[in-house]
Amino acid sequence: MIIFILFFLFTGTVNAQAEEPKIYNWEVLRVIDGDTIQIANEFLPKELNLSVRMKGVDTPEKGGRAKCQKENILAQKATIFIKNAFENAKKNNQKINFSEIKWDKYGGRIVAKIMIEKNDLGDDLIKKGLAVAYFGDKKTKNWCE
Repeated sequence: MIIFILFFLFTGTVNAQAEEPKIYNWEVLRVIDGDTIQIANEFLPKELNLSVRMKGVDTPEKGGRAKCQKENILAQKATIFIKNAFENAKKNNQKINFSEIKWDKYGGRIVAKIMIEKNDLGDDLIKKGLAVAYFGDKKTKNWCE
């Protein structure tokens, strides 16, 4: 019994120590919309244009996918906000970091937390009212209200 308790305590301590997340610094090729970009990375040629969806946020749809003019305008603002963030990062030699990476639920792109230095872009979008928290469940935000 004592061995079992020691084993349980020891493994609990080991499991509680979190590993440092792997962080990548990929080149942003273009901003698709407020929560999706295309990147170049060291594993794939630029022609493959791997898409990254921002983890934890959903922005309004733009163009033909928008349900109303208001949603389209908010989507354009989110896209411009992200473009400006990446342009400023490049101009100021700041690193764009990608972490917590996994394939999205459809498999055609990846989902990642995107940060510029220590600044979470998803949090910034939410604070500006240009995104809502989203973790793959049903989308409930009506941007037209």
